[in-house]
Amino acid sequence: MFQITAGISMQKCGLCPRNCGVDRQNGIRGYCGESAVVRVARASLHMWEEPCISKKNGSGTVFFSGCPLRCVYCQNRSIALGNKGETFTIDELCSVFLLLQEKKAENINLVTPTHFVPQIVSALERAKAQGLTLPIVYNTGSYEYVETIKMLDGLVDIYLPDLKYKSDCLSRYYSNAPDYFVHAKDAIDEMVRQTKSPVFESGLMKRGTIVRHMILPGHTKDSKDIICYLYKKYKDSIYISIMNQYTPPKDIAAMGFSEIARSVTKREYEKVIDYALELGVVNAFIQEGGTASESFIPDFDDKALLKEILEKRS
Repeated sequence: MFQITAGISMQKCGLCPRNCGVDRQNGIRGYCGESAVVRVARASLHMWEEPCISKKNGSGTVFFSGCPLRCVYCQNRSIALGNKGETFTIDELCSVFLLLQEKKAENINLVTPTHFVPQIVSALERAKAQGLTLPIVYNTGSYEYVETIKMLDGLVDIYLPDLKYKSDCLSRYYSNAPDYFVHAKDAIDEMVRQTKSPVFESGLMKRGTIVRHMILPGHTKDSKDIICYLYKKYKDSIYISIMNQYTPPKDIAAMGFSEIARSVTKREYEKVIDYALELGVVNAFIQEGGTASESFIPDFDDKALLKEILEKRS
C-alpha cells in the first residue's frame, strides 16, 4: 500500500462532503465507488474542452474512475459508477502526466479527481520534479470541501469547476446532494482565490478559473440564478462556460426522470444566453449548433495511451 501525501489518512475518508468515513486505505470503497488505489479510465488528447483549454494539440485529459456526485443523468456513467478503469501506482500516474507532455498536450487535465486528491498531489510533485512544466487543470463537479482544494494550492494553475445547481431541491433530486450549492460556492471561491485574474498566452489559458454550467432541459430558471450569482460575485475575474450539450441517457425515463429525457431546445439555450448578455457578462464561452451529441462523451474503451504505461509493468 502506498504512502498518502502529507500524512492524510483515508482510513476514515472525509475528502468530499459525502463524508462517508469508510476505510478506503484498506480497500473499502466509499460513496465515490473507489478505494485508495487510484484507477484511471482514460488518458488522451481531448479536443472538446473550451478553445482556450484544448487549443491546437488538445488537453491532456486523465479521467479518474468513480465520482462523489453520481448524478442520475451522468454522461460519463461507465466510469462514474466505477465500471471501468485500470489501477495505477503514484509513480505510474506520474508517468501518465509526463507521457501526455511528450505527446504535446497543452495541459494536464484532471477529470473527476476529488476522491484521489492526496495521491494526485504526490504524483504531481514527482512529475514536476522530473520536468513536468504544463499547466495543471482541475476539472471537477465542485462537490468539494474547501480543505481539499487548499491541498492543491501552488500545484493547480487552472480550475474548471461545474456549478450544476443553485436550487437545493434540484441538487437533491438529481444528485442526492441537497447541500451541493453550499459546498460548491465555497470551493469555487477558494479556486478563484488561488488563481486570481485569468492569464492567457497566444489564446491559451495559463492561469484562471472557468466555471461551467450545463443547462438541464426545463430548468432555465436555475441556470439564470447560477449565472446571476457568478456574475455578481466575480464579475470579469472568471470565465463562465454556458453549455447546451446535455445528452439524456437512454434509460433516464425508465429511471423515473422523464422530464429530462430530451435535449435542451434552441429556445431554452437562447433564453439563458440572452439573460447573461442582459446582465453584462462578457467573459463567457457559448456553444453553437447542435452540440448535444455523444461525440462529447469519450470512448472509455480506448486505452492506447494507458497501454504505454501498463506495458512497462514487469
